[in-house]
Amino acid sequence: MQVTPTDLPEVLLLEPRVFGDERGFFMESYNQQAFRQATGLDVDFVQDNHSRSARGVLRGLHFQRPPRAQGKLVRVTAGRVFDVAVDVRRSSPRFGRWTGVELAAGNHRQLWIPPGFAHGFLVLSDSADFLYKTTDYYSPPDEGSVLWSDPAIGIEWPTTGIDIVLSAKDAAAPSLAEAQVLP
Repeated sequence: MQVTPTDLPEVLLLEPRVFGDERGFFMESYNQQAFRQATGLDVDFVQDNHSRSARGVLRGLHFQRPPRAQGKLVRVTAGRVFDVAVDVRRSSPRFGRWTGVELAAGNHRQLWIPPGFAHGFLVLSDSADFLYKTTDYYSPPDEGSVLWSDPAIGIEWPTTGIDIVLSAKDAAAPSLAEAQVLP
C-alpha cells in the first residue's frame, strides 16, 4: 500500500496494491495490520456505510464533534467522485483549509479523513457507490456540518456541466464562521 499525505498532512491518500489480469482484479480493501504499518495509525473501525448517489449529488460537508468524533476511511466501488476534507479544528494552524482528490472505482484510491475534519463529495459519474468505515458510531446530537460553498473555505468543486443536487439539510448548513466546530 502506498500512502501519500495530502495538502492537509493528517489526511492521507491510500493506494492499495491491485493485482489484475484478463479475469479482473484482486485487492485487499482493508487490512488492519497493513493499514497500521503504512500509516502509523492504530484505529478501530466500528461501522461501515454504503451510499449510492446520482450525478451531481453533493453530500457534505459533515463531521461529528467529541465525544463521538469520527475518523473515516472512504472509497468508491462504482463511478467517480470528487472527495473533500476540511480542517474544522479552531486550534489548528490549518483551520478552514481543504484538500480534494478524485476517488473512482478505476483508481482504487482511498482517503483517510481523521477526526476533526469535515467531509463531503460530489458525484462526477452517472452514479457512484461510496463506501466508508468509521471509527465511531453515527450520533445525531454530535453531528455538525458546514456549507459546501462557503467562500471562506473556497473549495474548488469541479462543477462545470454539473447541476448540483443537495439535501435540504446540506443546503441549510451554516458557514464555517457560524458552525459549531471543534475547539
